[in-house]
Amino acid sequence: MTVTQQAPALGARGSAPAHQASLIVRGTDRVGIVAAVGSLLSSHGANIVSLDQYSDPATGAFFQRTIFSLDGLRAALPGIRAELAERLAKDFDLDFTLRDLSVPKRVAVFASRSDHCLLDLLWRHRRGELPVSVAMVISNHPDTADEVRGFGVPFFHVPSTGPDKSAAEAEHLRLIEDNVDFVVLARYMQILSGDFIERVGVPIINIHHSFLPAFIGAGPYAKAKERGVKLIGATAHYVTEDLDEGPIIEQDVVRVTHADTAADLRRRGADVERAVLSRAVLWHAEDRVVRHGNHTIVFT
Repeated sequence: MTVTQQAPALGARGSAPAHQASLIVRGTDRVGIVAAVGSLLSSHGANIVSLDQYSDPATGAFFQRTIFSLDGLRAALPGIRAELAERLAKDFDLDFTLRDLSVPKRVAVFASRSDHCLLDLLWRHRRGELPVSVAMVISNHPDTADEVRGFGVPFFHVPSTGPDKSAAEAEHLRLIEDNVDFVVLARYMQILSGDFIERVGVPIINIHHSFLPAFIGAGPYAKAKERGVKLIGATAHYVTEDLDEGPIIEQDVVRVTHADTAADLRRRGADVERAVLSRAVLWHAEDRVVRHGNHTIVFT
């Protein structure tokens, strides 16, 4: 393992305003949940900035995302959290997460030689478009070290060759343990083991170079050209042990024609990949995505 490191990356300039928090509530729908949450927050002097909810008519599952503001938020959060735990768990049997939005989520970005998604995320972060703190970039190739260094982000080269990836994954775990809140695979061309996915302990977001489930595997754009497709796309999803079958966060497509070459498809596909991955990272960073089984509720 080799490392190229500068000062720790700062959070994006576009981070949420101070004194704002997100509250995600999930459980079984019943009368009075929204009123109870609103009343509790109001009793603490909080102002609800936005509220989105969804109740699944088939299963009765309930999801709610509330953004609220409160002066002196950091000092008030423990009391709000304790009261939410008491009231929501006792009266409604609901789970919740509560987070200070002024503290950006820390992300580790994994990449290989292909740099379009990696550099796009770093560029958007520098412009303040992604409210995250980029803790590090980890790559199995050293090719992007200079570009990453230019963004002031720590770069770690961890080779991963041969069928046994255990040594590389052990180093990955050492680097990210207690240092990140989620991981992004920005065209990281290695398959993660089930053991790593279980032990990493944080969500992992992947970008897949097709509109799943089409054209899984190597050379997707060549396969698409051979099939004469008229739409190509990209899918961002959470990683599970089932390869490329995790809960989908975002998808998009672009129209192509018979005149486009395989190279044209790759170029246009890269554009879609960048856009889809950046939206998925943004929505995850803003607590807009709630996992439910093998699908997601996305409050955009």
